[in-house]
Amino acid sequence: MSHRFLAALGVRAAVIAIVSLTPVPAAGQAGSGDSAQAAADTWTVPRTPWGDPDVQGIWDYRTITPLERPEELAGKAVLTNEEAAEFQAQRNASRHKDRRVADGLTPERDVSNAYNHFWWDYGDTLTEDKRTSLIVDPPDGRIPAYTPDGQRRADLRSERRGRPAHGPEDRNVWERCIVGTSATPMNPGAYNNNTQLFQIPGYVVILNEMIHDVRIIPLDGRPHLPEQIRQWKGDSRGRWEGDTLLVDTVNFSGKAAARGSGKDLHLVERFTRASADRLVYEYTIDDAQTFTKPWSVMVPMKKTEAPLFEYACHEGNYGMVNLLAGARAQDAAATAEATRQPQ
Repeated sequence: MSHRFLAALGVRAAVIAIVSLTPVPAAGQAGSGDSAQAAADTWTVPRTPWGDPDVQGIWDYRTITPLERPEELAGKAVLTNEEAAEFQAQRNASRHKDRRVADGLTPERDVSNAYNHFWWDYGDTLTEDKRTSLIVDPPDGRIPAYTPDGQRRADLRSERRGRPAHGPEDRNVWERCIVGTSATPMNPGAYNNNTQLFQIPGYVVILNEMIHDVRIIPLDGRPHLPEQIRQWKGDSRGRWEGDTLLVDTVNFSGKAAARGSGKDLHLVERFTRASADRLVYEYTIDDAQTFTKPWSVMVPMKKTEAPLFEYACHEGNYGMVNLLAGARAQDAAATAEATRQPQ
């Protein structure tokens, strides 16, 4: 697996360098460019009392940088300042949920937006390096093509979501409040774009409140669980590579897919402390049953003092009951229309 990750290392090093050199004013003062740069030059990775790099804290990864590079930006990996300002303005406007009168928002569309704009928290800026995609490999910033088996499963998902649900199994596990689709791996979404990392000797804990997922990851070199034991979020094992925490995860069940991945997904994640308030998160998706080649993502994270807020969601809640009741109403209406006698 590791040799497949090498293609992304050049980009990885460049992005970490950019994040590391971002001026960070000293606490309690505006800070000149020189003083901020001096602080960056003298900063060293903090350590836990037992000597591991300290990656603890609550890390915010909101950004409007898309996972995949938009087709209209093909061949352009980074935007200029002017291009970034225009992209941000357009994307923020298109996501605004309360633009009713100006855009002719219908009642049906208003309901499908789910919440007023106040409740959404996508973020409103690109990554600091103004990348056009979070995907750094392949270089085109796009998810590789599906294999025939991956395409078959994608078509099946589309078919299920394109008709009234026969049962809860036709909806994804995020809608069913079972497992957050942003937890393994982590991707920016509509809100709750944060994660909390804890450390004790021999373990790292990753908490995602987006459907309250917790991963307890041993660092003691123990082997993975037997292949026949499959888990929603896979079986994770961690180790330190210099100052980078590497988390290796296999034994997925295939029920909580990462962009359509299957049970044979091999996920490698890396967490690198880049400065006092910056953490670089990277992951590589390697699933030969689903994708024609591996692909890698880099998400910068910023330390925050804000708390995690509860994501009050549980399997079988009223949302799914209402969704299925609506599906049955659609079925009944379709049946009535099909059996209606011509006038």
